Parts: sequence; structure tokens; C-alpha cells
Amino acid sequence: MRKNSFNLIACAMVFVSCLVISNVIASKVVVTGLSLFGNPVMVPSAVLCYALTFLATDVVGEIWGKREAQQLVRIGFFCQVIALGLIVMAQFLPAADPAMQQAYEMLLGQNFVFVAASLTAYLCSQSWDVFVFHRIRDWARGRDESGFERKRWLWNNASTMTSQMIDTIIYIGIAFGIGSGWLFQGEMVGTLVAMMVGQYLVKLIIALLDTPFFYLLTHRAVHEAQEAE
Repeated sequence: MRKNSFNLIACAMVFVSCLVISNVIASKVVVTGLSLFGNPVMVPSAVLCYALTFLATDVVGEIWGKREAQQLVRIGFFCQVIALGLIVMAQFLPAADPAMQQAYEMLLGQNFVFVAASLTAYLCSQSWDVFVFHRIRDWARGRDESGFERKRWLWNNASTMTSQMIDTIIYIGIAFGIGSGWLFQGEMVGTLVAMMVGQYLVKLIIALLDTPFFYLLTHRAVHEAQEAE
């Protein structure tokens, strides 16, 4: 991928699209068929879609820099708020078909606690992702100026894996631990922990699988930057 404005806009469009869609489809919970601590491991159907947002910020950070990646995170937050407002507004418009209104509220009805959990988890995890990505990248460059680009897997994986952990703990902790009260119910604490660990393990696998795509998307720009030096 070349370092130009068209590709930066394309990355931003993919980022925002995946971010907004992940919030829309997150209400569908998928059973993985796995169990942990005697509890089934369940993940939101948006787990793959949302993981692509971390890949997008890593690609933007690698090619265009930390400032652009941070701007992308801020833009994503405002886009989520706009999408939320439009969804809620449509929810209160009079419906021609009561069954359609019921289906709309079931799929897209917004629970305040879940919205707060989603936005808080997003800001914390994505900001952490950008911070760790560039902190490790700058550290690696300081130690090996000429060949540090070969270690791109290091900051790509470290930033995504740790930020996904933050995202999982905050979202599930607020949405289910506090919102559903599981944190205060002794019999549900195991389920809460199993959900956190199970979802994080799934996200961890996805984070490892996105590394080849990160290399593929950043290879050309990194090679051109080396030739220009």
C-alpha cells in the first residue's frame, strides 16, 4: 500500500465501517462450542469485524504515523455517537408494522449500560493500541535503526493483544458484570470470568492471524521509505 491520501481515506473508511457495523451486530451472541470452567464460551458476532479496526489503526500508524492513528480513533468515536443517535431516533419514529418495530427494538434497541461499556472500552483499548504500537516501534528503532522494520510483528502483536485484553475486560465488566449484576451474584462470577477469558482467547487468535495481512499492507510503504533514506 502506497503512502498517499487516497489509501489513508480508504483505511479510514474501512475502520469506521467495521466499527459502526460491529456495534450493530454485537447483539447476536455466538456459541463457539467450547467451554471454560464448566461454562460455554460465547462471543459477540462482531468479534471478527471489530478486530479489523485494530488492524486498520496499526496499518495507519505504521505508514502515516502516530498522529494520524490517533485522529482515526477520535473520528471513530464521534462516528459511533452519530450512528447511535440515528439508531435511537429511528427507534422512536412511528412504525407502520408493530412486528417490525418489535424486531427493530430487539436487534437495535440501545441499552444505556451496554452503550457506555462499548464506548468506554473503545476509547481505552484503541488509545492504548496506538500508544503501545508506537512506544515499542520507537524503542525498536532506537536499538536497530537499519533493520527495525523486520520486527513489525512485535509492535503489531503486542499492541493488538494487550488492547484486546483491555477491551474485553472493560466491556464485559461493565455490560455484564455491572449492567447485568453478575459481579454481585456469586453463582454468576464464574460465568463472567469464563466469558472474559474465552472471548479474549478468541480475540488473541484473531490478532495472531492478522499479522500476515499487516505485513502485506505495509510492505510497500516500508520498502519505499527505506529507499528514500
